[in-house]
Amino acid sequence: MKSDWLLPDWPAPAGVQALCTTRSGGTSAPPFDAMNLGAHVGDRAQAVAANRALLQQAIQARPLFLSQVHGTAAAYLAGAQAPKTDADASLTDQPGLACTVMVADCLPVLLTNRRGSAVAAAHAGWRGLAGRHGRGVLESVLASLELLSDPDPGQRGSELMAWLGPCIGPRAFEVGDDVREVFVTQDPEAKSMFSPLGGAKWLADLPGLARRRLRALGVTQIYGNDGGDDWCTVGNPARYFSHRRDRVSGRMAACIWIG
Repeated sequence: MKSDWLLPDWPAPAGVQALCTTRSGGTSAPPFDAMNLGAHVGDRAQAVAANRALLQQAIQARPLFLSQVHGTAAAYLAGAQAPKTDADASLTDQPGLACTVMVADCLPVLLTNRRGSAVAAAHAGWRGLAGRHGRGVLESVLASLELLSDPDPGQRGSELMAWLGPCIGPRAFEVGDDVREVFVTQDPEAKSMFSPLGGAKWLADLPGLARRRLRALGVTQIYGNDGGDDWCTVGNPARYFSHRRDRVSGRMAACIWIG
């Protein structure tokens, strides 16, 4: 396991393992150097397969990659094969299966319950986070995860904890009025997550928006990305892939599994 891969600093239960890869450790040539895990970005298939094998060897679990579409669907992982349907989140209570999402500016969110009996990973770009009518990818995956967790009545959300990985930071994520309007319509207080750039442009705080969503769902234990510069994929080209910065870019992976 490469020394600059991210290991969440959070009080996850014993047996729950998690990490987020960086650019380091793989076999891909530029511009995908080196640990590209995305098979859809133009990299050589052999290099991607080798990188995925390296990841599986490092975590000693089977990472199951989703067909991500910036949507809100969550898939339950029950066997050794990835789900055939499009999804932007996965969850499982089966040991040895790693819920895995690929990112290169969007926000990875890893989740577990207090007992460590179930885990989940979500790919939260602004579209998936906003969703439709207030139900986005976090609402979808938390509803499914709570069913697996079987919390006591009145304890939904509070039984869960979340870790936010690297993403495009609040000083780099430029959006238009349309994006701001989606979030502010759903949550008027979300206006604090947008800083004006002039005209119809804003800087958006993606991890801040995710934290608001999680707290609204009752999740109070939230760790990881606080919007600081060290977490910004755009601002750290030596460490992170960034589609917005480079256009042609590899993908990192955030994984969580029950060991």
